Amino acid sequence: MEDAYSKRQRQLLQEVTRDVSETSQFLDKARLEPATVEALAKVPRHEFVPLELRAHAYENRPLPIGQDQTISQPYIVAIMTDMLRLTPESRVLEIGTGCGYQAAKLAEIAARVVTLERVGTLADAASERLSSLGYGNISVIHADGNGGWPKEAPYDAIIVTAVAECVPEALLAQLKAGGRMVIPLEKPSSTQLLVLLEKACDGAITEKCHLPVAFVPLVTDIRH
Repeated sequence: MEDAYSKRQRQLLQEVTRDVSETSQFLDKARLEPATVEALAKVPRHEFVPLELRAHAYENRPLPIGQDQTISQPYIVAIMTDMLRLTPESRVLEIGTGCGYQAAKLAEIAARVVTLERVGTLADAASERLSSLGYGNISVIHADGNGGWPKEAPYDAIIVTAVAECVPEALLAQLKAGGRMVIPLEKPSSTQLLVLLEKACDGAITEKCHLPVAFVPLVTDIRH
């Protein structure tokens, strides 16, 4: 089975690479950074989906993971990771752990990942899964993502994996000067756009819109 998974993962990487090239007008680049490609190739997506869906793990599409949540499309995970411009010294805050797939991608590049999940059962499962896969540089916390995690702020990068009507002020405050945030935002006519925010040394925020996306909403209720 591992050989079959490896073959499918290579095919997925080819599909993602092609999709990045075809959407370069939104991304301002035609290819992913080598570190992003390496992370995509290393993380075993089949370990992050329910057993009954493992045959579909390396299809380039989102899949349900329970609790009305999904594991994101690998292409989306790749470009969001790439936009952050992570280094081996980066400290990252993720809002919306889900199954932990995005966090694993981040942890392949960054030194430290703090990831918040509002659904307790998902947080517990993701923590156990990531630990079993050897990701010792990730902390999964059961918390409301809108408030961020000030205990370890500021962060070099923040990634939000749910769509918001506006950028939570707490997250902007926890972003380091020179840092980057990627977040899907609800725009007019119910359109969702992936937005890159950059924080200048003087605290000024610049915004750049990217491609249309579809994410579950960012909510505040804490569930067990």
